[in-house]
Amino acid sequence: MTDREGLNSSVSRRSLLLGTAPAAAVGGLLAAGVGPVVARGEESDGVDLPAADGRFTVRRVTLYAEPVGDGYGYGLAPGKASVPGPTLEMYEGEQLEVTLVNSTDRRVSIHVHGVDYDVNSDGTPMNDGCVPPGERRRYVWRAHRTARRQGGTIRPGSAGYWHYHDHCMGGEHGTEGIAAGLYAGLIVRRKGDLLPARRPFVVVMQDMSINGRMAPDTPTFVARRGERVEFVVIGHGNSHHTFHLHGHRWADTRTGNLSSFHSEIPILDNKTVGPADSFGFQVIAGEGVGPGEWMYHCHVQFHADGGMTGVFLVRDTRR
Repeated sequence: MTDREGLNSSVSRRSLLLGTAPAAAVGGLLAAGVGPVVARGEESDGVDLPAADGRFTVRRVTLYAEPVGDGYGYGLAPGKASVPGPTLEMYEGEQLEVTLVNSTDRRVSIHVHGVDYDVNSDGTPMNDGCVPPGERRRYVWRAHRTARRQGGTIRPGSAGYWHYHDHCMGGEHGTEGIAAGLYAGLIVRRKGDLLPARRPFVVVMQDMSINGRMAPDTPTFVARRGERVEFVVIGHGNSHHTFHLHGHRWADTRTGNLSSFHSEIPILDNKTVGPADSFGFQVIAGEGVGPGEWMYHCHVQFHADGGMTGVFLVRDTRR
């Protein structure tokens, strides 16, 4: 059953808007297309490592590459792979050691964007970073803090909305693995960042699909009016897209939030994403516009007409 068919058969959108839907049904909708999250601080062993710009706290996680439908995905446990895979979260000052277990019959890897790693954790054939079928490999990522370089210039921190993906299946660039669903989000936070009320909503725009699907089978993201929610938008494939969210706007900053009443930073409701681009933002669900079915979609017209569209469903908490 598709996400949208499940929505229609188990509970009406009207009941969701009015706040009368069964909790189990809402929980299922929240999971659709979101993927699990490695929580902030989870699996920490408390080890601190010296670093040029501070100290790194070490965390560890295991991912499993497995068949999913006609393709492949990453998961946090055997039999739990999804497309997109688990959204991983780090704070600046953390080191994440990711062990990839290859439960497919193809060579796969993990290549990450936005954080620090050495050539042994590059996850590419060029640096011998692929994992053969039935084997495992550890990749080490570090999220550094903002620091001043010698000479006075500033090295920006790692905080931002990033992603990870295969770089081995089907060739040296992992083109086949990405097309098959081996991708997921990575969020690096800075101490003091505002946190969303729910798991991040991950939207991967790839060729003519969203999270490997086309409407009416694209994810429906659900929130209550007034909740702080977070979108992570990632581009893959061979096309450029424009992500548009109806009824909601965000600032063109690292988090989508403003820090000053008098800021001149542009406010957006539409942003272009190309292959391997990523961005994210936070909004307050239904702020100033109320509950309802709010569309998100690619604003390249023939992409939208072809099925690159979904629903952000805001429930009314007052009823």
